[in-house]
Amino acid sequence: MKRTFKYIQLLIILVIVNACTEDFAKINTDPHGISQESLTQQNNHIGSRFSPMFSNIIRVEPAWNYQLQQNLNADVFSGYMTAPTPFAGNINNQTYALVNGWNGFIWNDAYDANNGNGVMPYAREIKEQVELSNSQGGEKFVFLANVIKVMAMHRVSDVFGPIRYSKFNDYGTTGEYDSQEDAYKAFFKDLDDAITGLKKYEGDMQFVPFDESNLAGDVASWRAFANSIRLRLAIRVSKVNQAMAKTEGEKALASDAGFIANTMTVNMGGFSHPLATISGTWGDICMSAEMEVILKGFNDGRISKYFNAPANAALGNYKGIRQGIDINAKSQYGSHSLLGEVVMTATQKVWMTTAEIHFLKAEAALRGWAGAGNAKVNYEEGVKASFTQHGVAGASTYLADATSTPNDFVDAINATNNVAYSTDVKIAYNQAGTNEEQLEQIITQKWIAMFPDGQEAWSEFRRTGYPKVFPVVVNNSGGEIDTNIQIRRINFVDSEKNTNSANVQKAVSFLKGLDNGGTRLWWDTGSSNF
Repeated sequence: MKRTFKYIQLLIILVIVNACTEDFAKINTDPHGISQESLTQQNNHIGSRFSPMFSNIIRVEPAWNYQLQQNLNADVFSGYMTAPTPFAGNINNQTYALVNGWNGFIWNDAYDANNGNGVMPYAREIKEQVELSNSQGGEKFVFLANVIKVMAMHRVSDVFGPIRYSKFNDYGTTGEYDSQEDAYKAFFKDLDDAITGLKKYEGDMQFVPFDESNLAGDVASWRAFANSIRLRLAIRVSKVNQAMAKTEGEKALASDAGFIANTMTVNMGGFSHPLATISGTWGDICMSAEMEVILKGFNDGRISKYFNAPANAALGNYKGIRQGIDINAKSQYGSHSLLGEVVMTATQKVWMTTAEIHFLKAEAALRGWAGAGNAKVNYEEGVKASFTQHGVAGASTYLADATSTPNDFVDAINATNNVAYSTDVKIAYNQAGTNEEQLEQIITQKWIAMFPDGQEAWSEFRRTGYPKVFPVVVNNSGGEIDTNIQIRRINFVDSEKNTNSANVQKAVSFLKGLDNGGTRLWWDTGSSNF
């Protein structure tokens, strides 16, 4: 009897233990968690890497990061904006005393995965994850990552020149630089591969959960975006390598991928546009002198979308600041026009406008590229697209204006800064004008339409010389940057010089001159546009 009782006790204990073990497994499994198997099935092991890529091309948070990544370099060098704040005693980028600590952010946002940044490291991880998982259709994620990567890295190259790109994925050569020419050739290859390779995935929905743009994971739209970048870059190299530019440009114009149908934007994750903070909250960036004289001279309705009236009513309806002038305190020019609703009400950051596509086609037509259409028609469509984008009426009347020209600039405080605008470029397209005259019209309107993306505007100014950006009054470069030729690039960053010095030295040998802001990039020839 006792033995039977012991067996019964043992059986009860085993049942309890088994039940507890089952409960333990249930209790210690997060009901909201995702298993590795589920991660793989949903492609999260690949797709999670896209978010930091989207975030770091144009960084929106924190706002000071954008201020250093783009605002206090390309946004001011392009003639779009001017800071009323005399940072570092007015010895800073605006007076050509390049601040390495600031400009390093342009590089770090592309490469520094250690701080959650980086485009290149995450693109490499996507490629590695696809290769490891060997999942069917995984290659499409590599193609999409490469499109985003080209979008990011051509901007970085257009700041520094040589970059680490084609050899980055191989850990043995990851520190080696491409010349800018080789980087551009790699850009074109990556875009071509993506446009071709993504064709069979049109209609595929697997990218939808990871797409932070208004393309909403539609592969056909991503092919169109890739093709749009291809046309942008083809035009970018049109002076330095006409044959390659024409080949790539005509390839884009003939492609069944087409071009973006709507302005391409990316979600800011609920954050305000950084320029809304930098200008509206901090008061650290204002309207430029160039924006004032061109928009007011043209009676351009977009001015009310781009800028606000000055805090000081005595300054008139809109008032800009000339870059690189003598400023002692923020209070001197701080009451000039701050940025307007184009950034204050923005919920998305713009990567590319439809207006830009029309202006690219206009220049392609001017250069005689097959499939580009008519330069005048494309020019006018670009202006109309920009007016529509910003909800401004009167595009047709504006385009018929054959008399208005940019104003001369008058400084509200110091007449020493007054300067005349050097050409009489007009709005109504002049088909009878020289190629140079027509190009000035195209680029001037393109410059207006791309606001506030100073990176593209600065690149196009350096390539073409249009529109006319006023030279600085105070040049603190110590002779490295010519006042009249203006700044052409930014020198390689300290983090690279300190940790990758041998490769940086080789990269310097790819330049046309010294590693400073006065040396032109590969595509910046300084020669005639035609």
